[in-house]
Order: sequence, then structure tokens, then C-alpha cells
Amino acid sequence: MAYADKIREAYRKELADIRTAGLFKEERFIHSPQAAEITVEFPSGAPQQAVINLCANNYLGLSSHPEVIRAAHEGLDSRGYGMSSVRFICGTQEIHKELERKLANFLRLDDAILYAACFDANGGVFEPFILTDQDVIIADRLVHASLVDGIRLSKALQESYKHNDMKHLERKLEEFQDKRIRLIVTDGVFSMDGDVAPLDVICALAEKYDAMVLLDDSHATGFMGRTGRGTHEMRGVLGKIDLITTTLGKGLGGASGGCVSGRAELVELCRQRARPYLFSNAIPPVVVAAANKVLELVSSTTERRDKLERNTLYWRKALTEAGLDIKAGESPIVPVMLYNAKLSQDVARDLYKEGIYVVGFFFPVVPKGAARIRTQLSASHETAHLDKAAAAFKKVGEKYGILGLKKDQIIAKFGA
Repeated sequence: MAYADKIREAYRKELADIRTAGLFKEERFIHSPQAAEITVEFPSGAPQQAVINLCANNYLGLSSHPEVIRAAHEGLDSRGYGMSSVRFICGTQEIHKELERKLANFLRLDDAILYAACFDANGGVFEPFILTDQDVIIADRLVHASLVDGIRLSKALQESYKHNDMKHLERKLEEFQDKRIRLIVTDGVFSMDGDVAPLDVICALAEKYDAMVLLDDSHATGFMGRTGRGTHEMRGVLGKIDLITTTLGKGLGGASGGCVSGRAELVELCRQRARPYLFSNAIPPVVVAAANKVLELVSSTTERRDKLERNTLYWRKALTEAGLDIKAGESPIVPVMLYNAKLSQDVARDLYKEGIYVVGFFFPVVPKGAARIRTQLSASHETAHLDKAAAAFKKVGEKYGILGLKKDQIIAKFGA
């Protein structure tokens, strides 16, 4: 057997082992616009059906909003399909600058710079100004994978603190007072657990120990805080964050694109040095035009943000009363903890049969022994959707005998 064939056979065996363990991730095909109800097809043969969608990042329900779609059509007609260039050559239209101004104003920061995705923004945000081993990046241990990758590309010393543990963060800041730059890195809302960073304490520590703060607020922009500006508004630290990265692919329309917003000098350094910005095509005009409309909508009223908050409280109460083990929190990310990877797959499959679309999360997306179904609320959900979904969770939970059980009991029954 040729060497290439041997390698391919080894990979086939690895994939077969993943399937045998019940851990194979299967993409589903959606045959409808993104909404509270969608039509889904499983490639493995499960019948196509209409289901309630509880696993999208469509927090404000704007992915298919008629005004957003109209703005996208107008952008396509007036500005074309694609820029065919990076920004600094011939890839910048005036609508790109308009969107950057709107984002910076909404986030209450000096300036903003657009990227093809927030993954690119996080991948390129450290290198431009964290330049030597005389600098240190101190990150929460549960920050998003894109931040982890970006930090790895930096030449700075790379440290971490225990998740949301402010005493541990303070010890780290004390330890590295000899460094030229100290940068604290955190998510605002942590995407797998749905908990919120204590930004008020983080900013107080940054001030005490002369550190900067970088916040990834992708799962908060548009809906967390009194006017939806994000977790920095929620925690009362507007204007105290040095850099915020966020996305257009979740609450702000759900398409694609990300940004870095922050102090003017830091954003300008990104324009000059950030490789994902300098070497990636500009965001297509159709997306920019729609995102401009989204910023107008979320700036003019908190109606959708307020409905999302009500839905979140209603859903958390319903799952708790049903006897499911959920992560406590304030965000519309509500994980149902199952701890066993195969169990998360089985429960998700049975919920689909009940007309509820969710996905099981397990290693390496979350740590081993922390498998879950991550439910996500939207302003497009109505109470009837949530009632039906809660009844389905209760029915499937009864089938597996997990209602009323906590972590140790579930692990004892199914394994970790």
C-alpha cells in the first residue's frame, strides 16, 4: 500500500471511531430563512420537517427582518456584489466608513475597523501593538478559541487566570508589574456557559495595576445592557474598555463580518499592521448596507432587546421548573447540562423528533465531562414556541430519567 493510501486509511479509521463513539458532528441542511421556526433536513435520513430553532445566534431576530433585507437589496443594486480587493488598495466604499462610525458610536468608543469575521479580528488584534516579550497578555481561561489563536500569534508573554476569578487575576497583575504592557483579555458573555464577565471589577483592577482591557463582546452586542450596547454597559464601564471586538454575525443581523473598536491610536495601529485586515477582501457591500440598517434599528428602539430579556427569563424559569440542570446566568445563552457526550447527542436527536432543533456540544468544543445542549433565545420567539419547547425538553428528560438530577447523579448514571 502506498504511503498516501496508508495515511488516508488511518484517517478513515479515526473518523469511523468518532462515529462509533456517537460523537460525529453532522451538518444539517436548512431549507428556509433563519427564523424562530425553520425547515431542517438531516443528511443521514431523518425526515425534513419544520422545527422551533433554539440554537441560532439570531438574538434580536434580525436575520430575516424585512427592513434589513430591503437594505441588502439596495446595497447590492447600488454598490455591487463584491469589492474584489483589500481595504487599503481599492476595497473601501463610503458605506464601509459609515458602518465603522456607527459601530464606534454605538459602542461608545473612538473608532472601529471592519474585518471579514470576528475570528479574523481576534486573530489579528494582538500582533499590531503587543510586540515583545516585555509585554504580557493575561486572559480568562474560557475566552473564545479565536482569541486563543490570536494570543498565540503574539510575541508577548502569555498568561491566564481562572474563569471569572478576580482574586487570581489580581495575583497575576501583581506578578507582572515589571512588564511594559499588561493586557487583560476576556469575553463579555462566555459563549458556552452564558455567564457574564465581572467587567466592573476587571476595569477597577486594570486601573489599579496600570493594565489595558480587551473585551470580545460578540455574544452581547445589540442586546446586553440597558440600551443593548453590550456587557460594558451592563456592568457600568462604558468608555473604560480599551478594545472591543465583536461580530455582525450574531445579534447585529447574523450575516458575517466583525470589528475591532477602541482607542483611536489602537484602531489605527490595526489598520497599519493587522494581517487579517491587510490581506483579506473587504466585507461585501450587500452585508455592509444591511449592517448599517441594523445599527439604525438597534439604536432607535430597545423593543427587541427588551423582548429577548423577557424570553430569557421565561425560558430559564420553565427549564428550572421542569427539573433540568441549567447553567445560571443573565444572558440568552442557556446551557442544559448533560455531562455525557453521547447523551447530549441522543437528547438532541429525540428533541428533533419532537419538533425542537438543538445541537449537543461535547469535547473538544467544551471540556470533557461538560457535554451539554446550548439553547439560545431570540426576540423572534413567541411564548407559544417556548412552551412547546419546554414541554418537549420535559418529555425527553423523563425518557432518560434526568429530571431533578444534578451533575454527580447524571455522571453516575451515564458516565462523563
